Amino acid sequence: MLALALLSMIWTPYPPVAIDIKAKLQGPSLRHLLGTDPFGRDTASMLMTGARHSLSVATGSVLLGAGLGVPAGAMAAAIGGWLDDLVMRGNDLLFAFPAVLTAIMLAAALGPSTWTAVIAIGLFNIPVFARVTRSAAVRLWPRSFVQAARLSGKGRFRITVEHILPNIIDQLVVQVTVQLALAILAEAGLGYLGLSVPPPAPSWGKMLADAQTFLAVSPRLAILPGVMVAITVLGLNMLGDGLRDRLDPRLAALR
Repeated sequence: MLALALLSMIWTPYPPVAIDIKAKLQGPSLRHLLGTDPFGRDTASMLMTGARHSLSVATGSVLLGAGLGVPAGAMAAAIGGWLDDLVMRGNDLLFAFPAVLTAIMLAAALGPSTWTAVIAIGLFNIPVFARVTRSAAVRLWPRSFVQAARLSGKGRFRITVEHILPNIIDQLVVQVTVQLALAILAEAGLGYLGLSVPPPAPSWGKMLADAQTFLAVSPRLAILPGVMVAITVLGLNMLGDGLRDRLDPRLAALR
């Protein structure tokens, strides 16, 4: 999927938004390997471009969530007290607004766009990374190597950067793959509602929404983007499982 997304940046069989009414709703053929949609657009080209848009939104939203959530969770664990309570209550507040609801509010204010989807899904990822980071960091602060660093005169910020984060990076990497899979699903849902990539740019969710009218005539229009979403989510989940097995020292000791 990543290769298809990168390839679509420089080449697709046809321009993904090129309309050819004479070729509408054609089945797979040598000219159009996966057929065409109701506007005569090449389905394979749209799927390739949709991969780029979906992965871009998912990656951007996870980077936003991790970029804000990891420091917040790490500082909450390091300082504790009022800051810990503030971060946790802020997480509860963000969890109260699902990504779809946030996207609807942003779309009403700013209009549907790629950035609307990135911000909406990213805001929902912040408390996830904050909680994972805080939970992992809190378990490390009583450890002897952290206490030794404190006795040597290192401050909490330096200990967090030099000792805490390097020892929880494996958990964060696995969490990134999990959140990427969830972000792909969220982006497809937002695209289905018309709150993600604006038309005429294709996205998998938008293709699913457009295909529902033609399910009886051409079910492949719904099946193909659905399969793309399913394969991508399955691949990311398998990647997360593999990274967990590879990075977790307790599982490595069992091999």
